[in-house]
Amino acid sequence: MTSIFDENGKNIACTLIQAGPCVVTQVKSDESADGYNAVQLAYDEGKEKNTTQPLKGHFKKANTSPKRKLVEFTGFEQALSLGDDVTVNQIFAEGELVDVVGKSKGKGFQGVVKRHGFAGVGQSTHGQHNRQRHPGAIGACSYPARVFKGLKMGGRMGNDRVTVTNLKVLKIVSDKNLILVSGAIPGARNSYVLIKK
Repeated sequence: MTSIFDENGKNIACTLIQAGPCVVTQVKSDESADGYNAVQLAYDEGKEKNTTQPLKGHFKKANTSPKRKLVEFTGFEQALSLGDDVTVNQIFAEGELVDVVGKSKGKGFQGVVKRHGFAGVGQSTHGQHNRQRHPGAIGACSYPARVFKGLKMGGRMGNDRVTVTNLKVLKIVSDKNLILVSGAIPGARNSYVLIKK
């Protein structure tokens, strides 16, 4: 993340995303065997030795080198053909709102205080020994004599698909295919995200 100043002198927190160039590796249409309209885009140069044989043939059809990420998009306004390059300024414009989808940072197994915001027992006196961050009692009485599903407990936290909506496109650097959006986006540095209009 970084920050920039707008024309009024207000400091805006923002994130810089490299979003291209992407190559069209497949075009699907209603008339084809797929039966729906979609465009598959490939991003980020990959190595020949790490690419499977079926994908090598897939990239050869599009006349491009191996890529690391393939994503399918529906609802493209402009007509694209196999092997076309898609750049940032073709799709996005400054001032419009976008949604960013990514995988949040994995935090491993966490307790209820960090995972759900429990306060813990709170006091270290009155006979408390080592229970400050514990969840407390979870059981009911002899009826229903079980623990209900979905109870907030400790468990794996993070590493989930997260969508952050309505981020404003502040600036586009078309020669480097960079897009500057307001606010934070999910995931660690250098992780893949999906930008949708």
